[in-house]
Amino acid sequence: MDKITPCIAIHGGAGTIEKSTLTPELHDMYTHALNQCIQAGYRILQQGGSAIDAVTTSVTALENEPLFNAGKGAVFTHSGGHEMDASIMDGSNLMAGGVTCVRNIKNPIMLARTVMEKSGFVLLSSDGAEEFAKLNNIAFEPNEYFDTDTRYQQWQKIKDSEFMQLDHNVNLKKGTVGAVALDQYGNLAAATSTGGMTNKRYNRIGDTPIVGIGTYANNNTCAISCTGHGEYFIRSVVAYDVSCLMEYKGLSLQEACELVVNDKLVKLGGEGGLIAIDHLGNIELPFNSEGMYRASQKVGGERFIAIH
Repeated sequence: MDKITPCIAIHGGAGTIEKSTLTPELHDMYTHALNQCIQAGYRILQQGGSAIDAVTTSVTALENEPLFNAGKGAVFTHSGGHEMDASIMDGSNLMAGGVTCVRNIKNPIMLARTVMEKSGFVLLSSDGAEEFAKLNNIAFEPNEYFDTDTRYQQWQKIKDSEFMQLDHNVNLKKGTVGAVALDQYGNLAAATSTGGMTNKRYNRIGDTPIVGIGTYANNNTCAISCTGHGEYFIRSVVAYDVSCLMEYKGLSLQEACELVVNDKLVKLGGEGGLIAIDHLGNIELPFNSEGMYRASQKVGGERFIAIH
């Protein structure tokens, strides 16, 4: 058996990221943040750690970075609060955990992992998820921790309307975050976290917390983390579709990603992208939008960071 080269990829959202509005200063801020967040997970793999630990670590770092719409810096809901979603999946055993509509959880990805490992369930929501978090000593933060001036100004512009806005649409540069990894043992893992849509109402839930749609990992095929307009990703069952095309039709990772992101989603009207790693260590970072904050690296190889 050939030696496995561990690798990792992360994203910070996809959408209409216009070069004309991304100043050199902002560009440097985002690339620095991506570099720091992928490095956190990369170190785990470099030291012989597991894929599940690597994706947890990188997504936690992304949640702690206010430039992105997850954890600290999550967008405002219609009522002026923050509702966050996250999910994680272990490709070695198909165990998964997710949380949706949670408030005041510092790192929703940590709660999602705890759901996977300790609850016996897959998806918990709102008050119940928060009760479970308290029982498991998950860190909480006050509302102000999650607030940023940029997010507040975005919300102010549309808070008196019925309009909901994707955080990564025109002139909004932040997005859902995620990570996928392959470790030295051949295990795959994926994790995704988000603050959802600005001005969202009715406990709206996107693709992020739903296993098989926003997040999926299977050692036989690939690990996927998605970002984009969640309703279209849900209707397209995006993450699992990529895996299925590989498993049942024999497509390569590149072929499966191309078909789903740049054909199926486009025909439906869905904007966004995904990051993917297969069981052979191939990495794909496709998107059908103007840009996607992304980074990838194989252990011992060069680090790739890009926006457009």
